Amino acid sequence: MRIAKITATTVTTAALALGLAACGSGEAPSSSPSAAASASGPKFAGKTLSVWRLGDSNPAAAKYMEELNAEFKQQTGAEVKLEWIPWPQVADKFAAAATGSGPDVTEIGNDQVPMWQSQDALTPITDIAREGDRAQIPENLYGYETVDGEIYAVPWGAGARAVLYRKDWFEELKIEIPKTWDELVAAAKKIQKEKGEGVDGFAFNGGSDANHLLAAFAWAEGGEYAVKEGDKWVGKLTEPGFTKGFETYTGLVTGGLSGKANLTLNTVDIRKRFANNKVAMYLTAGWDLPGIEEDSKGKLKSDKLAFFPLPAKAGGVAPSFFGGNDIALWGGTKEADLGKEYIKLATSKTWADRYASEGGLLPVYPDTLAKLEEDPAQGAFAQAFAKARAFPADPNWSEADATKMVLQNAARAVIEGKKDAGTALADANKELEEILNQ
Repeated sequence: MRIAKITATTVTTAALALGLAACGSGEAPSSSPSAAASASGPKFAGKTLSVWRLGDSNPAAAKYMEELNAEFKQQTGAEVKLEWIPWPQVADKFAAAATGSGPDVTEIGNDQVPMWQSQDALTPITDIAREGDRAQIPENLYGYETVDGEIYAVPWGAGARAVLYRKDWFEELKIEIPKTWDELVAAAKKIQKEKGEGVDGFAFNGGSDANHLLAAFAWAEGGEYAVKEGDKWVGKLTEPGFTKGFETYTGLVTGGLSGKANLTLNTVDIRKRFANNKVAMYLTAGWDLPGIEEDSKGKLKSDKLAFFPLPAKAGGVAPSFFGGNDIALWGGTKEADLGKEYIKLATSKTWADRYASEGGLLPVYPDTLAKLEEDPAQGAFAQAFAKARAFPADPNWSEADATKMVLQNAARAVIEGKKDAGTALADANKELEEILNQ
């Protein structure tokens, strides 16, 4: 596997994103469907483009793709062969495609770009990434997407996390929305007292996506996982900021807000417990709502639920992981020019804004994002996104995070009394450095 040197780029804050947009939006030319059609339409007539979308389809997503593909055909004359890849199958599907035949264009998680680029599974699209409407997308949103000066994907929709809570329980128990960490702890304990010891007041996540929660606590204290110094990653897990955040994270269990029986649960597992009245609050995003309604057999709908930004123990709002989905050109495509036309259309402001709003994500265009901060449904995510951060932009991060579960194991060792926090983090720091510097 060819390991590429990742360009160090700091991921956005909304304030900076808005500032960049203000500087560039007045000068950025908008995409012109009619111009694209006249320039490239006849050239691609009769061709078919293969496109992958990730996850399961739903009525809103299906309608969006139908209309996007119809517009694409009108502009280019080309058909689109669309395939939905369920999330549990994505890794295996990508791995198989990396050594064989894949799509022409694919949706891809932004933090997965470095890994798949390192395996030559993506084609650079630097020539179109910053043209047209895309000049309005803040440059520092391209942190994961930029490798050795080349851009391999375009941001399509952003994902931030906030606290999902039982609004009906809060109203029943006359609990105000927490603005501080102490208020959140008090709310969690009050709910546990009234609803029973088997209820997690605030759920601990120790599973495959645990670092979304741990990172929020660590970043809020000024901590970092690792930083690039020259060509080498240097772990920062033993420094004071990260240590404080780690203690807040493990304290969810040792302090009784979450049960010890749930140490390995991830967000999907927690969602199911939430749907069965076993969780009062947990960190997630809007995409969990349909699953909760289904898991609860229709008993828990959006009128009983709401979100608020995760308060930082040190004060203010805790940073969220800057997640999100990109769109990229596959490495083995034989239709690179046609694929670029599709990416240009899909990431134009009109279609990218729709992709985000209809898919439960945040928009990557800053003026659209700014309008959401006071929105009852999206405001909590927009506030969290304002301090969004990213994990180390290295192709080996996923091995440390999801495969070897370095931090999850460290937390479990502390909670189970096998190691103290200092020893657990020192061991984890050594392992993290070894993985990132492979």
